[in-house]
Amino acid sequence: MQAEVMSDPGEHLTTRNRRRIALIAHDNKKVDLLRWAEYNRQLLRSHTLYATGTTGTMLEYELGLRITCFLSGPVGGDQQIGAKIAEGVIDVLIFFWDPLEPQPRDPDVKALLRLATVWNITVACHTATADMIISSPLLAGPYQAARPDFAPRPVGPLLEPEPEPEIREHVVTPDDAAANRPHQEAVAR
Repeated sequence: MQAEVMSDPGEHLTTRNRRRIALIAHDNKKVDLLRWAEYNRQLLRSHTLYATGTTGTMLEYELGLRITCFLSGPVGGDQQIGAKIAEGVIDVLIFFWDPLEPQPRDPDVKALLRLATVWNITVACHTATADMIISSPLLAGPYQAARPDFAPRPVGPLLEPEPEPEIREHVVTPDDAAANRPHQEAVAR
């Protein structure tokens, strides 16, 4: 009996379906991200990977993944990834941050998550969501998230102003007075 050879789970991906995934983890979450990435190593190999410096170096060394590394998070790596999100270079953000540990970089975390939301990219902040994303058929399919259009808008009123009603004098006749009609009526132009 011959053993079944497992094929590469990402071999069917075309360049169009290959996702660009950023991986980031705070110090207390690096082991969680490493375990998650190790479990999903074959799927991750079929995508283009980016990471902040320390996280990326760890994943390259431990798992042999090819990763484009930016600076370490505290010295600008989070901002570099945020810029790539705004440029449309990154499709998915896997960011294991530690909500229980006070971070001097909390404004950086908020800014990165804000950019991911503004630009409508897929985000996971813990293993449960990361598992759902990596196992979704949409990840390897033709799905493209809609990017918002922030092109300059023309300045001016959104709607044409409605014309002012024209007030005309009405000559009161005895019949009008008897019917108790108003002395003026508004007639639209």
